[in-house]
Amino acid sequence: MGRAVEEMNRAMLRARDTMDRSYAEPLDIPALARIAHVSAAHFIRTFRATFGETPHRYLQRRRVERAMYLLLHTGQDVTEICHAVGFSSLGTFSRTFRQIVGEPPTEYRKRRTAPAAPVPGCFTKAWNRPSSFG
Repeated sequence: MGRAVEEMNRAMLRARDTMDRSYAEPLDIPALARIAHVSAAHFIRTFRATFGETPHRYLQRRRVERAMYLLLHTGQDVTEICHAVGFSSLGTFSRTFRQIVGEPPTEYRKRRTAPAAPVPGCFTKAWNRPSSFG
C-alpha cells in the first residue's frame, strides 16, 4: 500500500472516529471533510469506497444502534431518545430506525422487553423431585 493511500485511510478513520465519538452532535459533511483534510465531494467518495457506505448513512446507523440500546436499557420515551442520539425530528428518526432495524422504535422496545413466559408448573415440579438414581 502506498504512502498516499495509507494517509487517506488514516484521514477516513479520523473522520469515522469523530462520528463514533460525537454521534449525538450535529455533524455535517463539510466539518467531517475538514477533519479528513479533503474536499466535501472527495470525502464522500473516499469514505464510501473505504467503508462501503456514505458518511451520512454511517452516522445514521451509529445513532440508531445507540437508540436501540437506550430503548432496551432506559425508561426514556422515544422522543427523548430521538434527541439524545442526535436526530432533530421524531419523524426522521422513526423512518430511519424502521429502515435500518425493520420495525419502528416502539415495536422494537415492546417485542424485546416483554416479560418472559412463565415456566409450566409440571416442568418445575419435575426438577424439584428427588432423583430415583442414586
